[in-house]
Amino acid sequence: MAKAIPRTGSRRNVRIGSRKSARRIPKGIIHVQASFNNTIVTVTDVRGRVVSWSSAGTCGFKGTKRGTVLAAQIVTANLIRTVVDQGMKRAQVMIKGPGRGRDGALQAIRRSGIPLTLIRDVTPMPHNGCRPPKKRRR
Repeated sequence: MAKAIPRTGSRRNVRIGSRKSARRIPKGIIHVQASFNNTIVTVTDVRGRVVSWSSAGTCGFKGTKRGTVLAAQIVTANLIRTVVDQGMKRAQVMIKGPGRGRDGALQAIRRSGIPLTLIRDVTPMPHNGCRPPKKRRR
């Protein structure tokens, strides 16, 4: 349940601070999306609420270097450092996408020392595809 935000009568002079506080998460889920052009790593709690995220683009990589293994390792290492400070002890890993950053991200997670309870590939696979369009009549 979300924390109630106190309302004041006149909002003119009231400064609203940051409503998002750093949550303590003992167990989290690390989502790795590895496309050919970028690697996005997101950490959520077990209910699916995003705690922190990072991508190769936000870490300073430009152009085709965002899809490399090195970029995925650096992105994951930076992100795990921040969530360990928030108290994460155990993690599950969900990997999605065909990119080269899959292995690099997983290496960085293993190297961080967080015990993993689950590693799952959640790449969407088409099974028989969409329905073809109706044939044209002349």
